[in-house]
Amino acid sequence: MKTIVVFASGSGTNAAKIITYFDAIETAAVKCVYCNNPNAGVIDRAAHLGVPTSVFSRAKYQKEVLKELTALKPDLIVLAGFLWKLPKSYIDAFPNQIINIHPSLLPKYGGKGMYGQHVFDAIVSNNESETGITIHYVNEHYDEGAVIFQAKTTVADTDTATDVAAKTHLLEHAHFAPQLHQLLDQR
Repeated sequence: MKTIVVFASGSGTNAAKIITYFDAIETAAVKCVYCNNPNAGVIDRAAHLGVPTSVFSRAKYQKEVLKELTALKPDLIVLAGFLWKLPKSYIDAFPNQIINIHPSLLPKYGGKGMYGQHVFDAIVSNNESETGITIHYVNEHYDEGAVIFQAKTTVADTDTATDVAAKTHLLEHAHFAPQLHQLLDQR
């Protein structure tokens, strides 16, 4: 069975979808959820689904977490709403094994500071007619790793940032876990 580790900072809806998806197919499993926010909803979601969590500080993140990851030997490290930049040491230790999901069609609306509501507000204020999600490998630059998959949705003239967020979340929930499954099958 292949091993997945998830990093998250927020509510954890994508993490929960990934956990339940792989629980159902039994070819891989999420072994741990790492979280930098002790108040994040992902902690309760993971506990409810029987997955242990590790909450860490910035100091622990620099060295101890990498040691733990090395011991776990994950096949994939998945960033599901994780808001800290990964140190180069992580990327070097796990080449082409760290995957992120971004709530836009990169390269649009990517980079430092472009996450969550900031992305949705920018899409609406720029009158975009479509948006979507990008699943990509992580490199040392924000949102610049090689694209694995993109899915699109339309943006109506009447859509608010909240509407765009809802459409984007539907795409994330529909595509993220199956794309991870496909990557694992290719390994």
